[in-house]
Amino acid sequence: MRIVFIGTGEIGVPTLQALLRSEHEIVAAVTQPDKPVGRAQLVEPSAIKKALIGGAAGSRPLSLPILQPARIKDREAIEEIRALLPDVIVVMAYGQILPRDVLEIPKVACLNLHASLLPRWRGAAPIQAAIAAGDSQTGITAMYMDEGLDTGDILLERTIDIRRDESGRSLHDRLAEMAPDALLDSLGLLGTGSAPRIQQDNSLATYAQKLKREDGRIDWAEPAEVIERKIRAFNPWPGAFMTIDGRNLKILSASVVDLSGKPGQILSGEKELVIAAGKGALSLRGVQLEGRRQMSAAEFLRGHAALLQRAG
Repeated sequence: MRIVFIGTGEIGVPTLQALLRSEHEIVAAVTQPDKPVGRAQLVEPSAIKKALIGGAAGSRPLSLPILQPARIKDREAIEEIRALLPDVIVVMAYGQILPRDVLEIPKVACLNLHASLLPRWRGAAPIQAAIAAGDSQTGITAMYMDEGLDTGDILLERTIDIRRDESGRSLHDRLAEMAPDALLDSLGLLGTGSAPRIQQDNSLATYAQKLKREDGRIDWAEPAEVIERKIRAFNPWPGAFMTIDGRNLKILSASVVDLSGKPGQILSGEKELVIAAGKGALSLRGVQLEGRRQMSAAEFLRGHAALLQRAG
């Protein structure tokens, strides 16, 4: 089948690679425009474009177009995609909402690969939401796209268990690796005309809003186990952090301990850094003071004991 791949985020790279190795004809990739990133604001291409121009996508045809419209809903972008005559459009982590005019282009289907078991965790940050909520499972959903926010009919789902030590990064990477098989199985079903359409139960829907950096600020009034899950969920981004003496301290890892105190109180700042939560406490393991390198909590204590006036 003729396929147009639409995606931006790193999670879609293995799926693009699998498509390029498959028997399907990939006629174009659509991704976000190059953007300034990091403190230096250097302009960089998306992960999808990097994979293509850097050769990481394998044996891609040299003539494969890479389209980067500022807005995919613009008429020029729509007509460019229409002219490619795709049988299927595959979308994963693109970052823009596709208008009806694009959804209606492919002859067979417009499919989205979403990193949750829909209808749970529709929206922009399903991986972090699943860990933060304490879910035991998540997965990849192959969905027929409609104009709603992850509301289309389900073609198939693939499930994995969430590990007790799972971080946002590790779960992202595991889902990225399982997505290609989910897509290729979906395309196989479409090719034989036996692909199911399973309507989502909207009454079971939950939403994972787009994360902002401030969402990582720790609220020490919450139970320690809730904070610990958020620390893992928000690693690497937006990062869970607290404030010590006016400076942000990113918490990379922590464990729940059976101690109590006033929320935010430093219960131990000698051999280990233990901070009281609304229920229980957290022993911090990996930390990073803003502008400094990552280090263990013990190493941080040796060099920054004077900062430990109060956490907040």
